[in-house]
Amino acid sequence: MLNIRIQFLKDEINKHNYNYYVNDNPTISDYEYDKLFAELKQIEAEHPELVTPDSPTQRVGSVSEKFLPFTHTHRLYSLDNTYNYDDLKSWYEKITKEYGSQVELVCELKIDGLAIALTYENGVFTRGVTRGDGITGEEITQNLKTIKAIPLKLKDGVSLDVRGEIYMPKSSFEKLNAENLEKGEKLFANPRNAAAGSLRQLDSTITAKRDLSMFTYTLVNDGLKEPPKTHYDSIMYMKEQGFKVNPNIKLCKNADEAIAYCKEWENKRFDLDYATDGVVIKVNKIAIQEDLGFTSRVPKWATAFKFPPEEIETKLLDIELSVGKTGALTQIGRAHV
Repeated sequence: MLNIRIQFLKDEINKHNYNYYVNDNPTISDYEYDKLFAELKQIEAEHPELVTPDSPTQRVGSVSEKFLPFTHTHRLYSLDNTYNYDDLKSWYEKITKEYGSQVELVCELKIDGLAIALTYENGVFTRGVTRGDGITGEEITQNLKTIKAIPLKLKDGVSLDVRGEIYMPKSSFEKLNAENLEKGEKLFANPRNAAAGSLRQLDSTITAKRDLSMFTYTLVNDGLKEPPKTHYDSIMYMKEQGFKVNPNIKLCKNADEAIAYCKEWENKRFDLDYATDGVVIKVNKIAIQEDLGFTSRVPKWATAFKFPPEEIETKLLDIELSVGKTGALTQIGRAHV
């Protein structure tokens, strides 16, 4: 009976985590959630032999002496960048010359965060590694377990690898900097910088206090008996498994539709609560991806269209010093936009 109750609590908590952190649609109050979580913690404390790696209680952080290097099973490549639509058309034309005039593309917003590789064995999250140089990264599994947008257990008990981008929402970044300013602590330059600093804390209880999230964008098909035949289908499969995927993904028939997508989001992106610096465009059909392959550095079947850099002119009016609780001084620039 105790095992049944534990499984019920885990399923309920995981469901509500998914609704809150992935769907942005909470279905119970914080009070009701806390009651479920407290009951699970109490049972596990009384019966530690029943604690499993996929339990929601295992998201609580711990302290590590250092991060260990880990060689990626599948290399993480970079992307070629394009800054104008003519280059994007040229890239597409090279592909259509070989594969026909209508090669479907998938457009995804390029999240300004940190690339990460996650490994699941029999449906359970077992390892998370930073991108590093693409060949070797650092294992930061405990820190990643604190991020509730990362499922600890998949709906199907499959073994697979996925790639994603860790980011800090703009609203959370502003809140963190406001708190650090009050404490006289270091201010982060931008959300990506804040996410990087949060993710590489040796004490993962600090990571747990930061509001990090992740969009998943690549499925490595090795562990699936019937892998998806298109990139778009792989995104939908990951969503079904409990991963958070970007809702603004779009399937495009050709380069013209991809360009229209880029133009649509060049200014619209500023309304989002996360930073984006471009659009990633990928060939949709996996068979064509595999046939095109890679250069020594990048996939031939994908490219990134980069938005113009965000620039603003301002006049510095004054610099003030703020004294934090620890006595540390922080310089604050006052400017006129």
